[in-house]
Amino acid sequence: MKYISILRGINVSGQKKIIMADLKALYEGLGYQNVITYIQSGNVIFDHSSDDLKIIKSTIEATIDKKYGFDVYVDVRKADDYQKIYQNLPFQNVELQKDGTQIVISFLEGVPEPLNIDTLLGSVIAPERLIIKENIIYLHCPNGYGKTKLSNTFIEKKLALKATTRNLKTVAKLSEMAAQ
Repeated sequence: MKYISILRGINVSGQKKIIMADLKALYEGLGYQNVITYIQSGNVIFDHSSDDLKIIKSTIEATIDKKYGFDVYVDVRKADDYQKIYQNLPFQNVELQKDGTQIVISFLEGVPEPLNIDTLLGSVIAPERLIIKENIIYLHCPNGYGKTKLSNTFIEKKLALKATTRNLKTVAKLSEMAAQ
C-alpha cells in the first residue's frame, strides 16, 4: 500500500535538521519500499505492506527520536487520502499556480472537540477563511500564510491537537507523485 508521511517542524530555521537522503535511508532501514522524499521539509512517499497507520507512525517517530534525539510529530496517510483531500478543496475558483501558497492544509492528529473548533473559528479574521473537515483544516490566506496569526502552532494550541501544515502546491505535488 502506498503512503505519504509529513514531518512537523524539521529543517526550519536550522532546527531539527534531517538531511532528506538520511531520512530516505531511515525509511528504507525500516523496510519501507519505493521511498521518495520531496523538498526539505520532511515529505516522504513510500510503500508498506501493513495497513496499520498507528504502528507505521509510531515506528517512524520512535526511530527519528532514537537516531536524532528529538521528538517529531509525523502524520501518515494513505496516498489515496491525499487525492481526496486535494479534490475536496472547499474554496471555489482556485488556480494552483496563483493560489497554491495562499491556501494551506493542516493535517490534524485527530478530530477536534466542538468547543475547540468554535474557539479557533472565532480567531479567523476576514479575508482569511478556515474550514475544518474532520481531521483536516483548509485555510485560505489571501495576504500570505506568513502574515496570518493562524499558524500551525496557533492551531495546535486552540484545538489541543498536534498538526503539521503544507501549502496546496505541496499537497498537489505529493498527490501527483504518489499516483505515478
